[in-house]
Amino acid sequence: MAKLNKEDFIASLKEMNLLEIKELVDAMKEEFGVDPSAVAVAAPGAAAAGAADEGSSTVNVVLADAGAAKVAVIKVIREITGLGLKESKDIADAAGSVVKENVSKDEANDIKAKLEEAGATVEFK
Repeated sequence: MAKLNKEDFIASLKEMNLLEIKELVDAMKEEFGVDPSAVAVAAPGAAAAGAADEGSSTVNVVLADAGAAKVAVIKVIREITGLGLKESKDIADAAGSVVKENVSKDEANDIKAKLEEAGATVEFK
């Protein structure tokens, strides 16, 4: 198999839809045991100790509980993430699921407000 160069890889990514890219990231996590998105974010700031640190400028938005109005929560998750219905439902069904990773605190507060308005319980990590 020929080795892909960076330009070919990026060109391939441009042809993929969001779901295909998510599946690629998941496969990379499984194959190499590393979250490529975490590596990409951590590399420039090598001093980033963790998203939950008090001094950190980014957080992970975690859905603690979807609440009684799960359909409304799924719709909000789809709006926020751009994922499909099934993927959004999977996030809503699994307590403790990360809705969005490494977002600014302002964006995280906006996401939290939308999800809580729909009836969910949200945490930052």
